[in-house]
Amino acid sequence: MGSAVLTAAQNIAMLCCGRLLLGFSGGIINVMVVVYIGEIASTHIRGVLLTAIGNDDKATEVLQDLGRADDVDKILESKQEYTERSNKQDWKELFDMKTNRKALFIAATINVLQNCSGLLSVVYFSASIFEMAESSIPSNISMIIIVGFQLLGSIITPFFVERTGRKRILSLSCVACCISMFVLGLYFYLNELESPVIDNLKWLPLVVLVVYFISYNFGYGIIPHIIIGELFTPNVRSNGSTLSFSIAWVFGFIVNTVFGMVLDTVGGHSAFWFFAIVCACACVFTIFYVPETKGKSLLEIQELLSR
Repeated sequence: MGSAVLTAAQNIAMLCCGRLLLGFSGGIINVMVVVYIGEIASTHIRGVLLTAIGNDDKATEVLQDLGRADDVDKILESKQEYTERSNKQDWKELFDMKTNRKALFIAATINVLQNCSGLLSVVYFSASIFEMAESSIPSNISMIIIVGFQLLGSIITPFFVERTGRKRILSLSCVACCISMFVLGLYFYLNELESPVIDNLKWLPLVVLVVYFISYNFGYGIIPHIIIGELFTPNVRSNGSTLSFSIAWVFGFIVNTVFGMVLDTVGGHSAFWFFAIVCACACVFTIFYVPETKGKSLLEIQELLSR
């Protein structure tokens, strides 16, 4: 519905209404997909399924529908470790339980860094960026090329995430994004100084952004969402996911709002170097704080977080 409103928009009010609907629905989908995937996938592609809280017969039926009949006994045993709690108790446990506090810190921080790394800013201001860079390729053609490579990055990730591990992919992705943003900032800085060096490098902004988008969708844009669905205990996963996403989106909104003003006043180089620093911080944070969850059940992840 939001897309339909945007397509038919004839004034600012309709544009705002369409964006509001898309944002509202997108927020719900993001949270629910992360929670659902974390609950139904097997250990080899996610971890032990912990949706068996409640009626045993119903849980068995759900597992059979998912093709997980062999895991029924293990899931029902795991269920004994958890009791039904009210929403108020779940919120309390999110902050009182050490593993959940640590999970919230990791999930919120890495997603804040992700939302402040420049993706949406580059997408929203792509036309202005290519105009300021005096690119030799039209901005509309450039964005079509970028989106195509962005899709490529999303396609290749599933083939590596379980084989290589979340932590390694996320770290490499952050490093590549950091280098891309630094090089783009350097290009804008030299362009502002009217350096003759860039006269033959008008194609560079497009190449750099292609590398950035591939790198981002290879890990930085995906792994933080996977982490959210893995770190929390089952009873607080929806609350923890909602809070982590909300915090990240607030910071992302601030950065994207300020980016346009920085682009016009301070210059593109400052903005892109800021994004490079954010990506570097995300890499450091991943190395020292994000646990490797590849092949581990949700219970094993909780043991990691309790250390």
